[in-house]
Amino acid sequence: MAPSLEAPEPVEDVLANPLKQKPQLVAPEPEHCPGPESEQAGTADSCAGCPNQKICASAPKGPDPDIPLITSRLAGVKHKILVLSGKGGVGKSTLTSQLAQALATNPETTVGVMDTDICGPSIPKMLGVEAETIHVSASGWSPVWAMDNLAVMSIQFMLPNRDDAIIWRGPKKNGLIKQFLKDVEWGEMDFLLVDTPPGTSDEHLSVNTFLKGSGIEGAVVVTTPQEVSLLDVRKEIDFCRKAGIQILGLVENMSLFVCPKCTHATEIFRATTGGGRALAEEMGIPFLGSVPLDPRLGMACDFGESFFDSFPDSPACVALKGVVRGMAEQIGLDPEKVVPEG
Repeated sequence: MAPSLEAPEPVEDVLANPLKQKPQLVAPEPEHCPGPESEQAGTADSCAGCPNQKICASAPKGPDPDIPLITSRLAGVKHKILVLSGKGGVGKSTLTSQLAQALATNPETTVGVMDTDICGPSIPKMLGVEAETIHVSASGWSPVWAMDNLAVMSIQFMLPNRDDAIIWRGPKKNGLIKQFLKDVEWGEMDFLLVDTPPGTSDEHLSVNTFLKGSGIEGAVVVTTPQEVSLLDVRKEIDFCRKAGIQILGLVENMSLFVCPKCTHATEIFRATTGGGRALAEEMGIPFLGSVPLDPRLGMACDFGESFFDSFPDSPACVALKGVVRGMAEQIGLDPEKVVPEG
């Protein structure tokens, strides 16, 4: 007989209470138990004399009291957008940094990037602010400004040594994400891009819950052309639908390799099942575009330089601006005003 997973928690309960942990009981629940996670747990008449009474009474109940504070803190942020991927290594953080820089090419737009990839914070390196630190004042934590109109917040700024590993369990990660939203002085911003780790786990549930009150505009989902990546992206799309997150569109990254010398295009990752465009059509979501591989983009990220300033005519640069315009259109903005031509 094949092994099977233990009975999963109801999806609705996980999405509604992602930070809630079931109390560790020391005895079986008695016959008239109101439920160890109910509002009456530990206080009902039937709880008298139960060995679990103190455990149930001390368990956290109800909505997170910090959510109204987060909503107030983010009141000046117009558009909050998640960047998701089912599979690691598809270039999600790279795409996040480039979307932010593309938006910031418009001097009238203010952009923020929140790096919630707690165990793999690469955004500061890509934006050239890896060595910076967070300043704390009476009004909260100040984000690090990579450009005059581009701010960043990441755990990388808090590490004593650049190469220190972050070995944390879920609750501690959730606590830091809450601090990034509640304590950081984001101020007036047009866009806040939230870079997430791969998958559909604690960080995603936390961000979705904390931002519910202030409103998530939607999510941009990143994939590469091959079926191995698309397989996990289908799960990410399913997560968004169950969590009530609008999918602004799918981006196919590393679609082709365009030689910077001869401009010949080579299909490095073959789209054996039709790639991102076919998946978007299959799942009924917008396709925002394909971004080709360009070695110069990797170099720009390594050196923390703006790819748009250095190589404005690169096919990847043109494609990235096209993705941003498509994203802007999905949230009801004029694409040409968000990223003007030229």
